[in-house]
Amino acid sequence: MSDLFAEQRENALRSAEPLAVRMRPATLEEFVGQEHFLGPGRLLRRMLEADRITSAIFYGPPGTGKTTLAHIIANQTQASFEQLHASAAGVKEVREILAAACDRLAAARQRTVLFIDELHRFNRAQQDVLLDEVERGVVILIGATTENPFFVINAPLVSRSQVFQFEPLSAEQVLTLLRRALADTERGFGRLTVDMAPEALELLALQSDGDARRALTALEVAVLSQRAGLDEDVPIRIDAAVAAESIQRKALVYDGRGDEHYDLASALIKSMRGGDPDATVYWLARMLEAGEDPRFIARRVAICAAEDVGNADPQALVLANAALQVTLFVGMPECQLPLAQAAIYIACAPKSNASATAIWQACEDVRNNRTRPVPKHLRDSHYAGSQRLGHGDGYEYPHDAEGGVVPGQYMGVDKTYYRPTNRGTEAAMGRYLEEFKRLCAHPGEGDEPGAL
Repeated sequence: MSDLFAEQRENALRSAEPLAVRMRPATLEEFVGQEHFLGPGRLLRRMLEADRITSAIFYGPPGTGKTTLAHIIANQTQASFEQLHASAAGVKEVREILAAACDRLAAARQRTVLFIDELHRFNRAQQDVLLDEVERGVVILIGATTENPFFVINAPLVSRSQVFQFEPLSAEQVLTLLRRALADTERGFGRLTVDMAPEALELLALQSDGDARRALTALEVAVLSQRAGLDEDVPIRIDAAVAAESIQRKALVYDGRGDEHYDLASALIKSMRGGDPDATVYWLARMLEAGEDPRFIARRVAICAAEDVGNADPQALVLANAALQVTLFVGMPECQLPLAQAAIYIACAPKSNASATAIWQACEDVRNNRTRPVPKHLRDSHYAGSQRLGHGDGYEYPHDAEGGVVPGQYMGVDKTYYRPTNRGTEAAMGRYLEEFKRLCAHPGEGDEPGAL
């Protein structure tokens, strides 16, 4: 009776499984995507085919096959396979599995593969429990995480593991999975007559944004919602409108404190620096649509204006500052307009990092070299007794000089930090500095730099 109940329970659980779970590939041949490490001859495929899997961390966005690949390993490895979910397991459960793994290795010479889903949910102390047995090879750890392992997983554990980064699936790869689900008579909808418009399939593939689970879930919603009330022999018709309603708003994977936050900010800055306004406005839109704080974006735009445009076009910083002020004043959604205006202006402006390089080099000198005293003629002389100390003696007031410039009296040594480019407004500064340095070397000779 108990066996019958267990079988009925298992059948009930299996019948309740969503399409995305039922369609989970069982072999490497069925697996779609991640060719950069699972393609023929690639590292992980060779390891799996030789049954020589080592500890690994599967890192990437949801719906890209991390858990699926762990189940494939479970199906084909000769090692014992254990699975935990970090949000539901504690140190006690981990220690029990590690103890059993030690006994198994000692008694039967069989190793244990321990798969921990959402490994980043373990705190540092919980992760440390794994270290000794992973180090000794008693267990082969496979950890799956959506977070950057170099930020959220203990360095010793990362150093003992191969890190495999999963990428979002391409639209064509998602289409392959959707078509497979429609055709499969055992796990999918192959027993039903589903008339699905090509544009509906393409919409699901695009709107899922590389997340296979999301695409298959939307397909299941579309089929089951359209099937309701129909006889089994009546075709189920799904057009683009039904598909769009089934998947709802496009999913944007974004963590305001994680990889996506910094990667998108980096892409925005590098696109502005590289002079591509189209890429600039796309990455700006990605951040805004994902819910990034527009004040953070405005600060990045202002920094880029100062660092990468600088004096080649000083107006860039003025415009960036105006965009920042408007962003603080009006917020979303209106602030996307001045942000786009400033970012596009910066992308199209002439570029120079000469000002940034000058301050970086000067700061390095201050930190690492002997501090230079302020020359006496530049010291403050606006207090009683300063003349007795000689402060201000010999200072020449530039507005009293011909041309309004007195060269050679400001640092006491010949040191160049600012090296202007010949681009934009900075070209005029370069001509001025050439004349200024000529006068420093030969005071009183030739034209005055104030004429430039």
